[in-house]
Amino acid sequence: MQIAVKKLKGAKIGTEAEFASDVENLGRVKHKNLLSFRGYCADGPERILVYDYMPNSSLYAHLHGTHSAECLLDWRRRSFIAIGAARALAYLHHHATPQIVHGSIKATNVLLDSNFQAHVGDFGLIRFIPDGVDHDKITSENQRGYLAPEYVMFGKPTTGCDVYSFGIILLELCSGRRPAEKSGSAKMCGVRNWVLPLAKDGRYDEIADSKLNDKYSEPELKRMVLIGLACTRREPEKRPTMLEVASMLKGESKEILSRHENDELFRPDSTVSSHGMSTPEGSSDCVPNNDQGLAAA
Repeated sequence: MQIAVKKLKGAKIGTEAEFASDVENLGRVKHKNLLSFRGYCADGPERILVYDYMPNSSLYAHLHGTHSAECLLDWRRRSFIAIGAARALAYLHHHATPQIVHGSIKATNVLLDSNFQAHVGDFGLIRFIPDGVDHDKITSENQRGYLAPEYVMFGKPTTGCDVYSFGIILLELCSGRRPAEKSGSAKMCGVRNWVLPLAKDGRYDEIADSKLNDKYSEPELKRMVLIGLACTRREPEKRPTMLEVASMLKGESKEILSRHENDELFRPDSTVSSHGMSTPEGSSDCVPNNDQGLAAA
């Protein structure tokens, strides 16, 4: 059996017994779309976790990394990946006891097995971040574009922050774009700000990833885009829950989807803009370089 090993860098050490207790609790969290935990090693300062090996690497690798040129993610696979990852997060938020906030949802943490089924990894690891750690280390480059504005501002992960990050992943799946890409020399622009004006104009064909070669379900792509934008509302209370997200992605909860679709945000003549309001660096809106002002939703 192949395994994957993760070394926790700069983790909260504690005693070996405390670490063992925390990890064993995580090992009891089971769901078919969560990465299966196999064991651990706590030897002196070393903290190592052992997981199932995922032969198809991560969603990041297929959208933006080493496997992106192979174009293995057709629309059917993307749809299943979205639903599977949504189910995993819904389980953590609504069924796990105690509730688990992931805190680091991003494409590199959506692992893919031999059948391209999604397995969400790194859940529960936020508890090992040392107290008093520099918050800039948490909101590092590899999470740029995924973090909810309130997480960047206050440093406290919530279920709403997870929903926001998952919305960015949905927009990545639809468009093939990175969470934040350079837009001119002064700033990086988030995928949400790129998608929203096109969605408001009904130009979903321009949102679709060119690697799909026009082979996708237009109603399903539109639905995924709308859900992704609803998840990334600036106001946490206006975002759907992960239970609602999973249901909407499966084509259920049509009333909830309709309510989001008819929201002022998506009206072509709406004064609610994707620009013009300050947001903290690290969120998925326009992210300028050199600590310049930020444009947001």
